Amino acid sequence: MWRLFLRQAARLITTKRKNKNMIGVTARYFAVFREQVGQDTETLSTDAATAGELFAEIATRHGFADSMARCKIAINDELAGWEEELTDGDVILFFPPVAGG
Repeated sequence: MWRLFLRQAARLITTKRKNKNMIGVTARYFAVFREQVGQDTETLSTDAATAGELFAEIATRHGFADSMARCKIAINDELAGWEEELTDGDVILFFPPVAGG
């Protein structure tokens, strides 16, 4: 299951930051992601160019089992897609799949 997730994440990651400059971003986690990370906010230095790349980086670090396709993100309080480019100072919110009825 975990290997499948990593392969899916790698397939969605198509662009790497061309000049490899590190940027500083703030990641905010909700629900099960917050439980897995052990905190609700984390400041990161990353060379991820897109939200998808950052998710793959964080998923590897913290052991997220959910596929990117099932999760949602917001960048600077606006829902966004995984292909959205990141800039220095962005705040990225990670939402795991929601169940219920």
